[in-house]
Formats: sequence, structure tokens, C-alpha cells
Amino acid sequence: MGGKDGLTPYRGKRHFDRTREPPGTRTSTGEAPSFVVQIHDASTLHFDFRLEADGVLKSWSVPKGPSTDPHDKRLAMPTEDHPLEYLAFEGVIPAGEYGAGTVIVWDRGTYRPLPGKKKGRTLSFGQALEDGHASFWLDGGKLHGGYALTRFRTGERPGEREAWLLVKENDDRAGSRGTPDPRRARSVLSGRTLKQTAAEEAARRGAA
Repeated sequence: MGGKDGLTPYRGKRHFDRTREPPGTRTSTGEAPSFVVQIHDASTLHFDFRLEADGVLKSWSVPKGPSTDPHDKRLAMPTEDHPLEYLAFEGVIPAGEYGAGTVIVWDRGTYRPLPGKKKGRTLSFGQALEDGHASFWLDGGKLHGGYALTRFRTGERPGEREAWLLVKENDDRAGSRGTPDPRRARSVLSGRTLKQTAAEEAARRGAA
């Protein structure tokens, strides 16, 4: 997931003279690792789930978004590592650029890795991800409690893509609300919807 230099694939897909996406310079957000969930209205409308690890944001595209219901098994497709500055990125990626479309920060906060073990050996969070199963506790504005990411397809066979499942743990923060309507959901940073964010960006460009 991301290569030897985690941000090389990310930077290689973008023209930073055309997009306001950050090229990435930070290596840490502080003591507690952070997470962000963005709604991205690109060629397909989806959620992006990102966890800070090893100086970058490990990233998955989650078509239906994270759920509060432990019965929901959400498909999560890994994408390239993103820079830590992406924790606060929202706006419109211009047409013709990779991932063109509107982005809002639906939720963000910190998370706590939950211990992973393999054959009696305690794994670091990065090792747990490499091993294909990582559990963590989210403390966000909207998402709370235990979640787990589990790889069920490695992508090693020809024509096969790596794939994971994102599932809510059955704890006291579980519920039955599922996932909000992404068209009506609001940014935890600005309070704007996707439509309002796109309109504000168009007005800003028109005034420039």
C-alpha cells in the first residue's frame, strides 16, 4: 500500500500547479494518531477512509461509507497513501485532474490502535495492517468506538484487486443508524454539503 516512499504514487498522479491538494511535508500530527473520513463526489460518489500511520494517511475508498451497525460489512478498496495535510482538505479538484470532483471532510478525530497478535507476538499497527487485520478505536466528531479493517483479497492473482472490509465492532458505541446520505451530509469543518462546497468554489473562481 503505497510503495517504499509512501507519497510517490500520490504525487505522481497530481499536478500541484492545478490542484489545491497538498503535496505533503508533515510527518506527524502529534501524540495521538489521527483519522479522517471524506466524502468525494468524483466519477463515483464514495467515502474515503484514512488512518495516520508511518507518517502518511493509509487510505481506502469505501463506496457505502463507514457504518455504526456491526452487521454492515463495508467494502474498502485501498488507494495510494495521502499526506497528513489531507486531514483538513476539502474543496473542488479541477476537471481533468486525478480524482476530479468535490471533497468534504465528513468526520475526523483521533484513533487508538487496539493490540494485534500473531502466534503470541504483539504486532505494531503498521504490522497489523501488513498482516491483513487491524483493530482500532475511533474518537471522532461522528464516529466512535471500535472498528476493524480486514483484508479478504490480496490482489496477487492476475486481474484481481486487493480488497478489505471495514466493520464496526459490537461495543457500547454501536448503533443502527448505518451511514448518512452523502448528498445531505455536512462537513465537520465547514458545515457545508457537497453542493454548497461546489457552489462556493465556483463563486470564488468567478470572482478571481
